[in-house]
Amino acid sequence: MFAYYLDLALRSLKRNKVLTLLMVLALALGIGATITTLAVLRLLSGDPLPQKSAQLFYPQLDPYPANRPFSRSGKRVPFLLSYVDAMNLLHAGKAPHQAAVALSQVKLTPQTQQGKPFYADGVMTTADFFPMFDAPFQYGAGWSAADDDSRAQVVVIASYLNDKLFGGANSVGRMIRIEDHDFRIIGVLRPWAPQPRFYALHLGGRDYGKGEGVFMPLQGARADGISPSTMMGYGSSIDMQHLESAQAIWLGLWVQLPTAAEAEAYREYLGHYAKQQVALGRFQKSDTALSGLMEWLRSEHVVPDDARLQAGLAFGFLLICVVNTVGLLLAKCLRRSREIGVRRALGASRGAIFAQFMVEAAIVGVAGGVLGLVFAELGLWGIRHQPAQYASLAHLDLSMFAFTFVVALAASLVAGLLPAWRACVVAPAPQLKAS
Repeated sequence: MFAYYLDLALRSLKRNKVLTLLMVLALALGIGATITTLAVLRLLSGDPLPQKSAQLFYPQLDPYPANRPFSRSGKRVPFLLSYVDAMNLLHAGKAPHQAAVALSQVKLTPQTQQGKPFYADGVMTTADFFPMFDAPFQYGAGWSAADDDSRAQVVVIASYLNDKLFGGANSVGRMIRIEDHDFRIIGVLRPWAPQPRFYALHLGGRDYGKGEGVFMPLQGARADGISPSTMMGYGSSIDMQHLESAQAIWLGLWVQLPTAAEAEAYREYLGHYAKQQVALGRFQKSDTALSGLMEWLRSEHVVPDDARLQAGLAFGFLLICVVNTVGLLLAKCLRRSREIGVRRALGASRGAIFAQFMVEAAIVGVAGGVLGLVFAELGLWGIRHQPAQYASLAHLDLSMFAFTFVVALAASLVAGLLPAWRACVVAPAPQLKAS
């Protein structure tokens, strides 16, 4: 029976080619705009570490003076930590894994005579960074806590940097010159770039993209005079040569707390630490915060508001396209009233008429989905040529590909409900009498 309905629907669509083309085009435009904006919104609001995001937390303290608060409202807790506080929390060992992070632009000098120096994004961090964030290694491994303490001159490099400098070969044990200091390569990462780059927020790095090129032990890099990209002072002045003791915030700290009980215990510890610093005279306020990874991204508005607005507008445009398709299908239905009357007189039930028109609407939806994919790819191509950080990542994956057809089919079936109902209630006698 479905094959019969399919044959009738195809015949009907071929008889009214202009109307059919208009319906397919209307749905395709709406679906193309919706899928394009949804793909961008999904990219911006995705979970950067879905396997571990529920266990990762970002502690915050407030060392700012009461008469010169971090924010105008005085209610916002600073998003970075001073070196002293970061090290105190790190060495307290209250979490299974924890890592302090700062970013820097560093000059790399290839060891070959032909190679020219160039700049790359670098991460200064501590040993737990790699196991805590599940960073995968292609060659070698990360450094140890002992390397942190001894200020070891070692480095882990990204796969794209290994390809550029060593042609993709195993470079573990070779040397790389960073800011006029030689570092020994002990690990090469596989392609790894969480989107968004959650650990780089407010540290002066990019929120999206292919990731940083080099990862250096924090204290070893600082011993070589490498400075963080971002720092904010809360004292009278900042001594750039002694950032470790300066009244300045420039480090992000991440802790891994596998259970809710451990998270609650760490929150209490953080509160006690802040009160202790107030008692010692270092802090004037005991405000703290401990946000989960996704909560942290939401609170820092990583997803631009205009991305949500554009997605909403696209859904509104799709609704207009669906309404237009309803009108076109309804017009076709009215023009076929006599045909419907004849079929009803020959014994076709109302359900059969309804099914026939719904099959016709579904065919329009599938065709609209195919054309909508073309429009979506064109839209994403345009986004990839914009100067935004995330532009190069705007692609349709398999799930969005399937979702496009689900949206197209659902939109066309919704559009076909009213015309199909109108067709199945057509009384056969008046139509036969009129003909």
